[in-house]
Amino acid sequence: METIPDRAGLAIRSLTGKGRVHLCNARIPAALMTAPRLEGGVSDRDGALLVDLVLQDDAIADIALAGVLAVDGAVHVIDLAGRHVWPLLLDVHAHLDKGHMVDRAPDSGGTHAGARAATTADRLTHWSREDVAARMEFGLETAYAHGVAAIRTHLDSHEGQAHITWAAYQKAAERWSSRIALQAVALVPLDVYASGHGRDLADLVADGNGLMGGVTRASGGTHGGLDDMEGLLDILFRLASERDLDIDLHVDESATGDSLPAIARATMRYGYEGRVTCGHCCSLALLEEETLAERLALLAQAGINIVTLPTVNMYLQDRQQLRTPRWRGVTPVKELRAAGIRVAVAGDNCRDTFYAYGDHDMLDTWRQAVKILHLDHPHGDAATLAATVPAAMMGQEAGLIAVGRKADLIILNAWTMSQVLARPQSDRSIIRRGASANVAPPSYQLLAQA
Repeated sequence: METIPDRAGLAIRSLTGKGRVHLCNARIPAALMTAPRLEGGVSDRDGALLVDLVLQDDAIADIALAGVLAVDGAVHVIDLAGRHVWPLLLDVHAHLDKGHMVDRAPDSGGTHAGARAATTADRLTHWSREDVAARMEFGLETAYAHGVAAIRTHLDSHEGQAHITWAAYQKAAERWSSRIALQAVALVPLDVYASGHGRDLADLVADGNGLMGGVTRASGGTHGGLDDMEGLLDILFRLASERDLDIDLHVDESATGDSLPAIARATMRYGYEGRVTCGHCCSLALLEEETLAERLALLAQAGINIVTLPTVNMYLQDRQQLRTPRWRGVTPVKELRAAGIRVAVAGDNCRDTFYAYGDHDMLDTWRQAVKILHLDHPHGDAATLAATVPAAMMGQEAGLIAVGRKADLIILNAWTMSQVLARPQSDRSIIRRGASANVAPPSYQLLAQA
């Protein structure tokens, strides 16, 4: 057996992505793996199986129950001793253009309105192409270090800013194409699409292979405060359908917004079932049970994807000075899933005026989501919310350990799901395309130099 140590005390550092490698005794949640040779395996109390993986060059060549596969011909044989092994994770809702400005921006007070005002002030002062590019690069390097496979980022696309930010994004997407798959969504208040900037923005998005997007409020207003929601959605969907672009919206990020029914109706009106994603949807959690059931039935009929952003919404929602928040601000994930609606967990903002914390670490986001949303006892397939579910939303071949897939893995110094959740897993080991990819997150000092 190999004895070269790395962060998890394993021989991962010696892997190069070339030749045949045998990883013995990997503990993988069954929901994150598919293989025809696992029948008869007995999962542990957390729903994980003990298996052996064979890597051939940069791909997974075979998977079987532990002890079944011969190790002959392997360049490396590494005994993982029952450690958890996960696929690389995906972040289907991020804001790379806003990230890491919190130390210089005006204080937001931790409120949604304060964050919008502080972001505007920082954008008008600092958001040159070079500034946006530097902060995006820092975020991508950080996500890479933590084992993120793909990111969908919303980009503030106001008139005068859109071309600057999308140009920076395009360069980043090209530079990172072999390491992290990137998608971009235009983010503006919904009424912007009725302005002269709306069609220009749609063309910019199409040229950038992005998604149409927006937030269900008027410019300067609050979520849901639109007099002509149906008409504005018609404009958005027409612009999207003319260019064959999917749609991803910020929806009802408040206690009172109720935009989802109009979005679901527009989705079906334009034949966009399965092509619309709605993030946040905080107010769903405050509906009466009968009304909630009606909303969920409509969302299921329209094939709407939902993304919950638990860390950020707990930070922003119901925040008042000298008063402890009375509700969590997150959407009813269990009820959505029970209704057959696809739900993913994502990271959202990172060290900006909408969320002063975070580190582009989807494993950390998922760990917090389990505790916030009570996705435990049992854990079931909760791990899919940061893996196979966002992969399906993004159309990415990631988030699943399977024969023929790229050997993109996270090895944890944990033997049970409780251990995965109990510690930050800062000693995880990353394998990308069969090779060791253990790197440290970038130093904050780089931001000071940008």
